[in-house]
Amino acid sequence: MADILVIDDEELALFTMREILEDAGHTVATASDGAAGLALQSSRRFDLVITDMIMPHKEGAQLIGEIREKDPGIPILAVSGSGRTRNTDLLELAKQCGANAVLTKPFSEEDLLKVLAVCLGTGKTDLPSAS
Repeated sequence: MADILVIDDEELALFTMREILEDAGHTVATASDGAAGLALQSSRRFDLVITDMIMPHKEGAQLIGEIREKDPGIPILAVSGSGRTRNTDLLELAKQCGANAVLTKPFSEEDLLKVLAVCLGTGKTDLPSAS
């Protein structure tokens, strides 16, 4: 199974993703903002990063770019709900910054695991829609 870093400023989102991923057999580390997430990602090797797009201290787009500079091959899944702009705009920005896949909040456990499998190269390529 994979070692996954989940970065999200919403406590419930972190808890929920951690529970889903750990129940699926993955090891999960969490960070509650982009700066803390980048520090964790710099200190150890993860198989995949899941990041929210709107967070304090470092937004998702900036975080994705910085992770890409340090580790170009790591799969990144960007997630977003509603925010300052439409989430589809944020998720399109995430793709432009280097995210491998995107997922709109709220999402189902099935959708998260399906996208995760694709990002890790263990699943089919038909991803749920980002809208």
